[in-house]
Amino acid sequence: MQVDPRRAAVLALHWQVNVIEPEGFFGPMLAEPVRRSGVVARAAAFHRSARAAGLPVHFTRFVVPEGEGQLVRNTGFMEMVAGAQESFRPGSPGTELVAAMRELAEPGHVADNQKLSGLAGTDLPDVLAARGIDTVLLTGVATNLTVEQTARHATDLGFTVHVVGDCVAAATDEVHRASLANLELVTRGVVTAADVLGALG
Repeated sequence: MQVDPRRAAVLALHWQVNVIEPEGFFGPMLAEPVRRSGVVARAAAFHRSARAAGLPVHFTRFVVPEGEGQLVRNTGFMEMVAGAQESFRPGSPGTELVAAMRELAEPGHVADNQKLSGLAGTDLPDVLAARGIDTVLLTGVATNLTVEQTARHATDLGFTVHVVGDCVAAATDEVHRASLANLELVTRGVVTAADVLGALG
């Protein structure tokens, strides 16, 4: 693969307490498989190395402000989080990035929205385009939810998309593998962190 650090960015999706910590809203479903996979440490190391190589790292968080913002209750997922929206309020513990990621989030590089796609309902696509970025590298949890949704959205917006396969995770290995198989077809391809860092030189 080829990666031009002047034209690429990392999108780090939903690395927040509500998604991957035991006390978070999705903890009962995702905390144990995330822990078992070791994905947090791998992704944090990748984010750090990518940033050192000159790539911007943009984090996204799912939050629900008072009045529900742009949340639309048109899926079972959105109905579920709407019913627990107090735990998704901006500033609540559940919306915070997990400790391993918090130190890597630069000011102005954290986008909040009420969508599964990290690019929906924010100015992030415009920010990336204004900087000449045409390639995005995705990390995050869960593979079959925000990662897959963002990958498809980014592709439709004209970005070249790579999913960093060893920096994403899902509730089960089966779901994770099935999602990666889908993503291999609908993006420029699933890669590893080592692939990306090697391409950066």
